[in-house]
Amino acid sequence: MRFFVALLFISFASFGQGILKPTEWSYSIKPKSAKVGDEVDIIFNAKIQQGWKIYAAESDPDAGPMNLEFAFSKLQGLQLVGRPKPAKPAKKFYEEVWEADVLVYYNEATYIQKAKITGTDVKLHAALRFQTCQDDGVCIPGDEEYDISFKAEPGVEVKDVEKEEVSDTVATPEVVASLDTISAEPLQVLTDIPEAPDNKSGGMWQFLLVAFGAGFASIFMPCIYPIMPMTVSFFTKQKGGKFKAIFYGISIMVIFALMGLITMALGASFLNALSTHWIPNLIFFLLFIAFGFALLGAFEIVLPHGAVNKIDRLGDKGGLIGIFFMALTLVVVSFSCTVPFVGSLLIGAAGGEVLKPLYGMLAFGLPFALVFGGLAMFPQLLKNLPKSGGWLNELKAVFGFMEFALALKFLSNIDLAYHWNLIHRNVFLVIWILVAVIIGLYILGFIRLSKDEKVEKYGALRVFFAVVFFGIAGYMLPGVTNKPLSALSGILPPLPTQTSSAVAPKPELMRALPHGLWGFNEIEDALAHSAEVGKPVLIDFTGYACANCRKMEENVWSKPDILKSLSEDFVIASLYVDDKKELPVERQYVSTYDNKLKATIGAKNLDFQMSKYNSNAQPYYIIVDAKGEMITPPVAYTSYEEFKAFLERGKKN
Repeated sequence: MRFFVALLFISFASFGQGILKPTEWSYSIKPKSAKVGDEVDIIFNAKIQQGWKIYAAESDPDAGPMNLEFAFSKLQGLQLVGRPKPAKPAKKFYEEVWEADVLVYYNEATYIQKAKITGTDVKLHAALRFQTCQDDGVCIPGDEEYDISFKAEPGVEVKDVEKEEVSDTVATPEVVASLDTISAEPLQVLTDIPEAPDNKSGGMWQFLLVAFGAGFASIFMPCIYPIMPMTVSFFTKQKGGKFKAIFYGISIMVIFALMGLITMALGASFLNALSTHWIPNLIFFLLFIAFGFALLGAFEIVLPHGAVNKIDRLGDKGGLIGIFFMALTLVVVSFSCTVPFVGSLLIGAAGGEVLKPLYGMLAFGLPFALVFGGLAMFPQLLKNLPKSGGWLNELKAVFGFMEFALALKFLSNIDLAYHWNLIHRNVFLVIWILVAVIIGLYILGFIRLSKDEKVEKYGALRVFFAVVFFGIAGYMLPGVTNKPLSALSGILPPLPTQTSSAVAPKPELMRALPHGLWGFNEIEDALAHSAEVGKPVLIDFTGYACANCRKMEENVWSKPDILKSLSEDFVIASLYVDDKKELPVERQYVSTYDNKLKATIGAKNLDFQMSKYNSNAQPYYIIVDAKGEMITPPVAYTSYEEFKAFLERGKKN
């Protein structure tokens, strides 16, 4: 009966998962006819499904993901010249999960390997390794092998190609099934963001909400808030007030949009450099510190008075031109208060989509247009606004302290890139906790600046915001002891590698996993241990370059009840599908599934996943008994609740 249940489970899993093959490779030889002495191109072409990408061969091998790799062996009648070169430059951008620049191809990738014909009977074996991923972290490892052969016409005798032209890592004819890596030559790369389906809409909406919030907060700065009565006074003297008020609001939006367009004109490569290079990160760190001191009242950032006065005089003219310059006057006069927000916003847009600065500045300017345009249209609203005073200085100071906290992120980027190891995760968190506590104490009046008024009484709003910042500090406090903080996982430095405190039952057969867990390297050893201890086996198909695997481990496995269950109720087998360690020769085999040689641990594990469970995506979790029979339907990347239910089902059967 259990056999049929397991078969049913596999059928359902296969229907939802199946073998995914988002990349189709092919090869061709150009020219099609050649003679001895000629040089030919061996062209490898990949067709990539919409929404998927592969990591280019010339990408940094230490960045994290599995890059495209080429290996050639069994060469006969030809000599390879140089290394495989991409026909088109790859797309370059920053991936948060790897905290590094990566080079990727969307839709199509083509590599060309040049070769010199030395004989009439030409043969070689080509092996490709690669990883196809979606932007949400789903990754599929893949490999292709080709036995290429063709006839060449007799020609001139060919001398050996000079050694410096031929990669010394190319396999010689004596090497059989070698998988030595040949990295492609570095080429100029495009730095614009690749056109792909928008799987990051949530991130864009978050960015726009932050931009809108920053714009709204800027309105209440001391140099902007007092302009409101001037706006009302200007429009009460105008005829056709509502139309002109609408035009005024649109003009404000246009001016802020122009700021975004100027940033766009600098180019996506400029934006990418802003987000990744150490020099811009250092500049941003210093700028944020300067913005913080400016908001705290140490100095003011102002435009030359001559420029301000000239624009103001243009605003005094009548008609739509005068209204436009009135809007420009608002933006220019507010410069000393908005520059910290605008600067932070444009820095935040770095490394994102090409249009992100434009969208951001439109979102930032929208509150200005709504508030000032609304006051121009309905002047009676002015008397309902609170009068300016000390509360504006306090709001400004709170933003100043927050600028100090944000500055640390840019210094952390440099620290991570150069492996200084000065700003560890707990150091980062301690500083942020101190800033949050200082802001809370400042709001309550325990800390005062020179221009601040004494806090006589605590209103409900003051207490509320103080509690919010104390709550933020409390949330971050467990992170100092390396507890995961999912809400800040994209901002904080990565968790340190943990050393398991538990004793491995069979250390020679196991590896240390996150959170003090241990897992068997081979499914056979896990099943044998399962029979000894009477616990089911959790098969964890994973990968070193699997982003979603790391997310599951950090955000789901780390939950106390999940961690307890994994530790006490299961034997774990962590099978890495991208493990490049070679199997002993006697354990290498040709798969009955795809008729390919499986020479590495990763290839063996992936073959097991595909042939047994009809799936090739990671992470992929399956619970089996000591005989290897499935107990409950498998799950992939999922939520904490679903993974918990999955483990509960596995324990009960």
